[in-house]
This record gives sequence, C-alpha cells and structure tokens, in this order.
Amino acid sequence: MRLRTGLLAALAYVLLLAIVALGLPLASSLSARVNDEVRSQAQGQADLVAASAADPLAGARRNELAVLARTAATAVHGRVLVVDRSGIVLADSAGPAQLGVSYAARPEIKSALAGQQVQVQRASRTLGEEILATAVPIIHSRVPVGAVRVTQSVAAVHAAVRRVELGLALVGAIVLVLGLAVGAVIAGQIARPLGRLERVARRVAGGDLSARARIEGSREQRSLGESFNEMTGRVQRLLDSQRAFVADASHQLRTPLTGLRLRIEEARASGVGPSAAVELDAGAAEVDRLAQIVEELLVLSRAGEHELPGERLQLRAVVERALVRWRAAAAERDIALEDGGLQGGAVWCAEADADRALDVLVENALCYAPRSSRVTLASAPGQIEVRDRGPGLAADDGESIFERFHRGSAGRNGPSGSGLGLSIARELARAWGGEVTLHNREGGGAVAMLILPQRPR
Repeated sequence: MRLRTGLLAALAYVLLLAIVALGLPLASSLSARVNDEVRSQAQGQADLVAASAADPLAGARRNELAVLARTAATAVHGRVLVVDRSGIVLADSAGPAQLGVSYAARPEIKSALAGQQVQVQRASRTLGEEILATAVPIIHSRVPVGAVRVTQSVAAVHAAVRRVELGLALVGAIVLVLGLAVGAVIAGQIARPLGRLERVARRVAGGDLSARARIEGSREQRSLGESFNEMTGRVQRLLDSQRAFVADASHQLRTPLTGLRLRIEEARASGVGPSAAVELDAGAAEVDRLAQIVEELLVLSRAGEHELPGERLQLRAVVERALVRWRAAAAERDIALEDGGLQGGAVWCAEADADRALDVLVENALCYAPRSSRVTLASAPGQIEVRDRGPGLAADDGESIFERFHRGSAGRNGPSGSGLGLSIARELARAWGGEVTLHNREGGGAVAMLILPQRPR
C-alpha cells in the first residue's frame, strides 16, 4: 500500500511538473494571441466601417451609417461611433443619445481627424473604467471627412483571456486525472507483487521459514521472488541442520553425563574418606553444572523460533505463577519473595516462553540477593520488574552481561552459573518483540525488567 501510494505521488508530481512546464508558456502564448486578436479585430472593423462610410457620409445618408455602426459593434462586442470632420457624432451603436454631441476633444478622435490611425488603452471618465479605443479616419477624395471610433472594455478583454486560461487549466486537470487513473492501474500492477513479497518476508521474520513468495510480476520481480525463495530455503536448511546438531549433541552428552554422575554417587556411597567425599561432591556439582549448560544451550538454539503459539497472557497471572514456583526456593535461602504491586493488563507471548524468561530473572535475583533480604516482583502495563538488594552491576558490565557465557563482576565473585541465563531470557523476549534489561536499583541492588508486547507483531 505504501509503495503504491509512493508511486502515485511520484507520478502526480511528474504530471503536475509537466503540465506546469507546458501549460504556463502555452497559456501565456494564447493569452497574448487572444489579446492581439481582439486588437486586430477592432482595427479591422474600424477600417471596414471607415471604408464603407465614406460615401454615405459624403451623401449625408445617416441611416446607412447607423447600420454600419451597429453591425460593427456586434462583431467586436464594443461601441462604434461615426463622427464628421468637426467631431460631431453622426451614428452611435449605443443609441441616439449622443447624436449631435461633439467628440472632437477625445484624443483618439482628434488624431483620426488629423488623418492618423490610433489604438490606445486609456481611462474613460464617462464610463469609469479602462477602455481600448481604436480610431481611423474616413477618407473621401484623399481628405479626412470624419472618423470611426471603436471602444471596447478592457475588463471584457481580460475576461476573454481568463476564459482561455481557465480552459487550459481544465484541460490540464483532465490530463492529470486521466494520468493518475492510468498510473493507479500501473502502480497496482507493480506494487501488488512487492506487497505480497513483503508479507511473506514478514512471515519469515516472524519465524515461519516455510513461507515462500509467489513468482509473479515483471521479469525483475520474478527474479527477486526466486532469489528470495532460494535464500529462505537455504536459511531454513541451515537452521534445521543447526537445530538437529544441537539436539543430537545434547542427547549424546546427556547419556555419558548421567552415567558419570551415577558412578560418582556410587563411589561416594561405597565409603571414602572425608577429603575424597568433598572432591566427589564437587565433581557431582560440576557434572550437574555441565548438564545445565547442555540443557540451556539447547534452549538457546531454539530461541527465536516460535515453536509454541502466541496467546494473550495476563501479567498478574504470570507473576503469581512465578511467586508460587519460587517461594520455596527463596525460603531455603532465607529470602522473602514478595509482590510489589501487580497491575493488570495483557501481553502477547507463549506462556512457556514468558515463564522461562521470568524464571531466569527470578533465579538470578535469588542467587545474588543476601540472606534475610527481599526480592520483589511487580508488574505494570507491558512489563514485569524483579528487584533485589544484591551487589548490582559494576560500571563496566553494561550490555556485556547479556553475552553468552559472560558473567558480570558479581557472577565471577559470587555463586557459580552457566552464564547463559540472561542470554536465554533476552532471546525468548525478543522472539516476541519484547526485551530484557538490567540496571542498578536506587539504594543498592538491581532491577531486571521483562518487557513483552501488548499485541501481536
């Protein structure tokens, strides 16, 4: 949809630019042409009336002069006057009101009676507007015997020019609409395959590596679809191979680790000295730690893949389950596990992934919290906080504590662990569009925050 809108916007810009680039010079040219035609027509009608009025004027046939004036006035959409050599009005297309009135003082009449043709634009005090006045002499026997004046309203001329400009604007608008209509069809043909490819890419990004793009569209689009499918297939094969390898390796390692632990337990039960018993117990602990690492590596290898369906989870219920699961372990360490205010609200995640990520944060807090202290779980819209009063983070820990097998300064100096827990928690959260953060708590300790999306991505 965004691509189609972008293509239409680009097309509209190009069409508008083309219309403006071509339309403005054309409008200017046509406007000048219309103006010249109006002036030329006025000049031509004045010449025609002057040529036709010579004989009627000499013969004092005023009726013929009146007919000539009215006919010319209709042609030029203006007013036509015929005056004698003294400037007295003999014929007026506007009616008989001005007959016998002297127009000798009018500048264009004065010039025409002197034998000159005149076309000027001036202000008319009588009409209170700008007029275009065209005057030519009436010649009889090579002597001026009168004059013809044609006057037109400049506003009317401008109106004619505006009509031409509006016509061009209408044509431009029609071209723009038709161009956009055709462009919408073409843009749809271009955008639809890319839109479907984008949706498939989103499915792949969401973990559905079996999704494949439809091969359609232009040659370039088909080539893109084929390349995308090849890439997705290769990624799927690589991940399947990695997953199978980790599963096989963990399975192969579990058996000898289990056997090793049984042998250590048998040796311990057979009766050994105190120093040997201590070493055997330490060996059993290391075997357990190795087994935990194997299990967590298996979980980490699967993080990011939505093996479980997402669902709407109530944050209060997620926290309450964690409190039930870890309250006994906290009591063994003489730590009070409490809720610090549970607000409602839903998030989108697989229940097992949310529980596993929260378990990591709670276990870390219990490991580092001092005895007789409190670990508090609190929820707010879209997030859960686990607060402890342990040693907190060192200045150089930063994001490195989320790296695999990396343990912060508190971990190196404190209880043993695999160094994979925080990596697992963050990967599980990010698989659903969430996050895990860790920062120091005011007054000492740390705050681990599990952030989960409130709706599906």
